[in-house]
Amino acid sequence: MQPDGFTSATNLSELHVRLVERHEEQRYQEQMALHHYLGCLSKIGETLWYVAIWGEQWVALLSISAAALKCGVRDRWIGWDFTSQFGRLKLIANNSRFLILPEWHHPNVGSRVLSLMQRRLVADWQARFGHPVLLLETFVDPQRFHGGVYRAANWTELGLTQGYRRTRAGYSEQHHAPKRVFIYPLCRNPQVLLTQADRSQLQLTGKPNIMLTADQMRILPDFFNDIADPRSRSGRRHRLSMVLSIAAAATLCGMKGYKAMAGWAQDLGEKARARLGCRRVDGKYVVPSESIIRDVLIRVDPAVLDCALQQWNAAFAPIDQSIAVDGKTMCNAIDDKGHQTHIMSAVGHESAICYTQKKSELCP
Repeated sequence: MQPDGFTSATNLSELHVRLVERHEEQRYQEQMALHHYLGCLSKIGETLWYVAIWGEQWVALLSISAAALKCGVRDRWIGWDFTSQFGRLKLIANNSRFLILPEWHHPNVGSRVLSLMQRRLVADWQARFGHPVLLLETFVDPQRFHGGVYRAANWTELGLTQGYRRTRAGYSEQHHAPKRVFIYPLCRNPQVLLTQADRSQLQLTGKPNIMLTADQMRILPDFFNDIADPRSRSGRRHRLSMVLSIAAAATLCGMKGYKAMAGWAQDLGEKARARLGCRRVDGKYVVPSESIIRDVLIRVDPAVLDCALQQWNAAFAPIDQSIAVDGKTMCNAIDDKGHQTHIMSAVGHESAICYTQKKSELCP
């Protein structure tokens, strides 16, 4: 059914795209769950949600989130190696969801919505996350769609993925249906910028987030073994040293906030979970939930935590990156509800710049 008064020939100019407001997020999720074949996505890490509107009516929904860790055709198009990719992947965003609501399936609506989103994304991303975004990517299932809406919006098709899906244990062993890969540059010469040796040209402050080696992950829990567990004995499902290791490792890898830490932990493969000391249940290693990570970081003595983290950094952090995780409670930082504020951050010692800081409310 066509909305009253709307015709794609005359009313496309009246479409607008804006960010989804906080009080609208539940409605956004409900519409995605109801109408998108992949369902809704949690808002984890660097993610923006957009809604296209005509008057007061919702027309389409978009989710822009973190780029895929690996994509062969994209990486070959950029021309970067693993070293230059690490720390710059955040400059690429993924159009992870695009939904035109059922009553709005009319000619040119999809390409118009994409075009409007593309015009404002760069400014929105810089304002929200403090760094630029240079390239958009998306994956289209050829068994369902041809990608015509992206072509109409001047996206470029690079080819197909290899068809291996990322799972909790790493990448699937079986070959699944490959996806079409489309990209849209948000600046001139994104390949040159993404392989740029000078990080200051990319407005990236501080040192790159470090990548933990297997040995660093394996030894990390040992530095937290002497920290007293502030939780009651009943109901402890995860060792304190393991939970703190998950939080520290996630922060070092660029995660911001409890939800992002928990999401990072959920994405760990079985080998990584084992190295960090996760407990084994029914043949699988189990990671702590967001609520457990939050509870531990709220209760643990920040001075003792900070000391343990500095010891790990002194022993294992690379000299040329010199990054430490810092855990402190802000003195006298009491909000109107009587809550304190806890900070866990990764700091570059050479630059003295804190680049993965996150403030979080404490329980009274």
